[in-house]
Amino acid sequence: MEILFWWILVAAAVAGHFGLNLAIYNRLNAFGLRRKTVKLWTKLFLVLTILLPILVVIFQWPLIWDLLRGRPAAIPIPMPLLVYACVCLSAWIWLGLPWLLWRPLLGIEWMPVHREAEVVSVDKQVTTPLALSLRAKLQSRLPWNQIFELAVETIELPVVHLPKQLDGYRIAQLSDIHLTGDIHPDYTRYVVERATGWQPDLMALTGDIIDKEPCIEWLDEIFSPARARDGCYYVLGNHDTRIVDATKTRDAMNAAGWIDLGGRAIDVQLGEVASTLIGNEHPWFQRPKLAPHDDGRFRLLLSHSPDQIWWARRHGVTLMLAGHTHGGQGRLPLLGPLLSPSFHGSRYASGDFFKPPTTMHVTRGLSGTHLLRINCRPELSLITLRAR
Repeated sequence: MEILFWWILVAAAVAGHFGLNLAIYNRLNAFGLRRKTVKLWTKLFLVLTILLPILVVIFQWPLIWDLLRGRPAAIPIPMPLLVYACVCLSAWIWLGLPWLLWRPLLGIEWMPVHREAEVVSVDKQVTTPLALSLRAKLQSRLPWNQIFELAVETIELPVVHLPKQLDGYRIAQLSDIHLTGDIHPDYTRYVVERATGWQPDLMALTGDIIDKEPCIEWLDEIFSPARARDGCYYVLGNHDTRIVDATKTRDAMNAAGWIDLGGRAIDVQLGEVASTLIGNEHPWFQRPKLAPHDDGRFRLLLSHSPDQIWWARRHGVTLMLAGHTHGGQGRLPLLGPLLSPSFHGSRYASGDFFKPPTTMHVTRGLSGTHLLRINCRPELSLITLRAR
């Protein structure tokens, strides 16, 4: 029995070590730090995550072997190792329990919606091979990789305090395009055609359009065919800072007929309803300054990151659309995602949520610089608003 106890304790400490470093990784990528800084720290923690347990086994093997055999340790446990082991074990409580609490299976804070998904193999719908680089060709053929399996999700989204005149209002949301040159622009072009064919009232793009500057030349051809009755709006995201001057992306999107909401709030008519459209690209760009919400206008926010839900609540936003987290790139059965670049970890990785007074939809996005999607198809969100 004592042997089993020590095996469980060591396994729990190792699992806590990985959970702790995963939590650090998720939150590092939520800051508005320079890309080089984020990459440096990410690589450092990745090395530590893998290397630290190996070093402990190598240098403390006699101690570990005694513990796993249920024998008294021949040498004392080094104090730094003991402290770190306690931290890793405690992570099961202060990280593990909240992680379990926010699993999709439990549905806490989730907004129940009616959702229908049509899965489209985009590589079979276009005539051009979608994988351009060797990396894309190899990774797209890996088992269970769903990178080209687009989920066209038709969503009936109940929105608390939605003006009754907007019941039935239709929004097509795209996000996380990630034009890198690895995937042919026909992939995104197909998505824009599907969104336009749905005849939405408004089209929203919630950031991460460009990763590599040469791809800016593709933007007009991809996005100029988009049409929506009340306009096509966009914000930028953290990956849009990877080119030297993000205004080049804005200029190209504006030339394609899209309206830049980044750091702005503009008054518009959505149908017959006086509304304010808001763009939040924080922490990578400036947030807009809003007047107190006492004008009775419907407020719709396009935010790249779901972390801005607290800002949205403070400013009386009724509906918020976000992306950024890619649904975690991969999801475990029942438990959902592990990875998610957010201050909240994978809590808002994708789905529909209600934090009074704000209803939030977070899409899994369309692509990524990591060309792997496991149990996490790319998503085109076709949202019909419903008064609640």
